[in-house]
Amino acid sequence: MADHEHGSMDSSTQEKTFDGFMTWVTRTTIVILVILVLMAMFAR
Repeated sequence: MADHEHGSMDSSTQEKTFDGFMTWVTRTTIVILVILVLMAMFAR
């Protein structure tokens, strides 16, 4: 079995991926909300 020390794994790639995902989710949510507001403003 491989020896493993808790906390020794390099997680920088995972952190960058998660940060990118959260940025994408935030921007997508803002775009969807803007579209919904515009639809509400111009609806009959």
